Amino acid sequence: MPAHFTGVSVERSAMRKYELVVLLHPDLEIDVDTPITKIESIITNAGGTVTKKDNWGKRKLAYKIRKQDFAVYVCFDLMVEPAKVAKIENDILLTEEIMRHIIVATTATEPVAEDKKDEKKTDKKEVKEEVEEKEGK
Repeated sequence: MPAHFTGVSVERSAMRKYELVVLLHPDLEIDVDTPITKIESIITNAGGTVTKKDNWGKRKLAYKIRKQDFAVYVCFDLMVEPAKVAKIENDILLTEEIMRHIIVATTATEPVAEDKKDEKKTDKKEVKEEVEEKEGK
């Protein structure tokens, strides 16, 4: 008998927003669509949805990873249940095109980069005002 008929409450996990960044082998720069669709299918098979994908392109690494100096960076925003994140990570580890990855839970509604830009603008204004005050005295 289903749980909702027996009076037992069934708790469903709420979908959370995550950010996944993967480093793909640099030789895949020409045909990057194949591993991207592979990653998207891993996410959808785990019950998640990709809300945004952003190909950052080929970039130099700070240190060698698997004897490579470069990697193709791809960032995914996804919605998935927290219990399914481990399955996504396990499937990603088995994907040989991916050199490195990280999954992070995001809570911010606005991009952090915009906030920092606004802070810099106000800091410059404050410094300019202080300099003007000192020169005027």
